[in-house]
Amino acid sequence: MTNWSKPSLLVKGIRKNYEGREILRGVDLEVYPGQIVALIGSSGSGKSTLLRCLNLLEEINDGQIILDGEDITRSGVNQDQVREQIGLVFQSFNLFAHLTILENITLALRHVKGMAKEEADQLGLSWLKRIGLAEKANSYPDKLSGGQQQRTAIVRAVAMNPKVLLLDEVTSALDPELVGEVLNLIKDLKQTGTTIVMATHEMSFARDVADWVVFLEEGVVAEEGEAVDFFKNPKQQRTKEFLARLKQR
Repeated sequence: MTNWSKPSLLVKGIRKNYEGREILRGVDLEVYPGQIVALIGSSGSGKSTLLRCLNLLEEINDGQIILDGEDITRSGVNQDQVREQIGLVFQSFNLFAHLTILENITLALRHVKGMAKEEADQLGLSWLKRIGLAEKANSYPDKLSGGQQQRTAIVRAVAMNPKVLLLDEVTSALDPELVGEVLNLIKDLKQTGTTIVMATHEMSFARDVADWVVFLEEGVVAEEGEAVDFFKNPKQQRTKEFLARLKQR
């Protein structure tokens, strides 16, 4: 259920420089509870940098990021506590090779949230059952397909019950036949009200599943809008050109 009354995440004019080059040039963003926001744009447009800034993995040069009314970019903020509330999943699965799938999911539950092992294991197993991987609980990541590893990485983040889940091109490292199973998991998460910001190049998925689409170009929001309208009737010429290029591939 989408709640449009008050944003979970409010981004005001954030800027990020790398070695004198401005990657983000005053980005504004509003993300509401239960909403899926799709970030689209060419490579180098700033999508991944924006997600890393939202999770405080990158320090911004200017602007504000407000999570449930709290300015998480103010000086002295506890970044570890913030990252407990904003999950981030990368295109490379980043699972710990020496831990089983279940141990990968429960590690942060036990050591960050302080959950007892039995409780963490029960929660981890319940998530593995939901994504059809319960029989793989004691397997190691190298015994799983790329799609199974990526679903495990997403579930590891979701099990922490974050206020916002950030997904950075989570299907781009997968073989085409494995993409669908990861996208189906994101669809399921939407049904449970998970708030998601995802950078993606899967345009049909963004059109069908996202509530809101943001087109980034050279570090600025070139256009944004409700997904159906955005794809059916883009207003900016550069948006039309970007979508036309994708259709030609």
